[in-house]
Amino acid sequence: MKILVLHQYFLGKEDPGGSRFNQFVKYWEELGHEITVVAGTVHYATGKKEDRYKGKWIFKEPYSRNVEVVRTYVSEAYNKSFIGRLWGYFSFTLSSLWAILFHVKKHDVMIVTSPPLFVGVTGILGKWFKRTPLVFEIRDLWPESAIDTGVLTNSMVIKMAYFVEKISYKYSNKINVLTPAFKQQLIETKGIQQKKIIFIPNGADLDIFEPGPRDSWVREQYGLDNQFVVTYMGAHGVANHLESLLETAKEFSDDERVTFVLIGDGMRKSALQQRAKEERITNVLFIDSQPKHKIPDFCNASDICTAVLKKVDTFKTVYPNKVFDYMSCAKPILLGIDGVARDLVEESGAGYYVDPENPKEFAARIRELKKNPELRKRLGNNGLTFVRENFSREVLAKKYVDELQKVAKK
Repeated sequence: MKILVLHQYFLGKEDPGGSRFNQFVKYWEELGHEITVVAGTVHYATGKKEDRYKGKWIFKEPYSRNVEVVRTYVSEAYNKSFIGRLWGYFSFTLSSLWAILFHVKKHDVMIVTSPPLFVGVTGILGKWFKRTPLVFEIRDLWPESAIDTGVLTNSMVIKMAYFVEKISYKYSNKINVLTPAFKQQLIETKGIQQKKIIFIPNGADLDIFEPGPRDSWVREQYGLDNQFVVTYMGAHGVANHLESLLETAKEFSDDERVTFVLIGDGMRKSALQQRAKEERITNVLFIDSQPKHKIPDFCNASDICTAVLKKVDTFKTVYPNKVFDYMSCAKPILLGIDGVARDLVEESGAGYYVDPENPKEFAARIRELKKNPELRKRLGNNGLTFVRENFSREVLAKKYVDELQKVAKK
């Protein structure tokens, strides 16, 4: 089967960030399928464009034997302002459509993954002109999440976003959702028929993330040898609300042995660093995004791992992929995200929910785990067992390709 994937944020092999589709593509290729990925030229977290992409509308690059990646133009204004990001979305919509129409052969099925939501337009036109069935995937509920976090405020843009959402659902052959809450939302509030929805969630990359030594080069290089380390890995954006971690870190100003490690990049990173400097929050260590093969070492060097998001209702529907990474390394989790992610962590016995806007409660949980290594070990092992049994990415990849074959045959 020939599979076309439209994913603005598809990573290069060593790029930092969420690698959901990199892993799917790897497993699909192993199953004998051919894959073409149409992706953007600007990294979603750093907002930067590699020199080899600059000045290029279309750039084809080798990826593996049966996988081709076609990079298409994205404006470098993407990470500079709201207007810049909006133009980044629209520029990819135009350039990716051009690539699909004139630079990519016909495929048996096409997957379009959102956000950004506006790729739905490319998917619909690609479906019509190339006569290719369309699977529309929802990684995040747009435009609701953008509205709730204050990213989308312009009424005209909001109306346009809801229109694009509506037609994307209407003209898709199938809609894939990443959480049960997404499915419920589509059925109850969007009027989508249940038979049109499939469920392939985020999962654990057990071939990348696995338990390893706590005392490693990470602790030596970053001066963490005698520290109790609380780690966050991922984007530093508005939605992530990492200010809550700075507030919690202040609760340990008199305890020199507790260090918060924040790994990643994003629009809010410089502001977070400036705030830490101004308020003399000296127990927070900011580390730039790391190559994928190094991230498990940072996870294993941690004592606790955490994930937080802004406290809005929309984020009660999401499964952050970093939670599965933490579980795969057998790390206890303190989760500042209510809803289905909280259910996942509590039902698996991998950690605890904490109110991200209550730094004293957050700090109390850290102290509880700090003084109880046996509890930390038990929580970590619970999470590892749970993802091995329920969320193996390899198993999910096979399930996904089975659904794609059904769509292609119809």
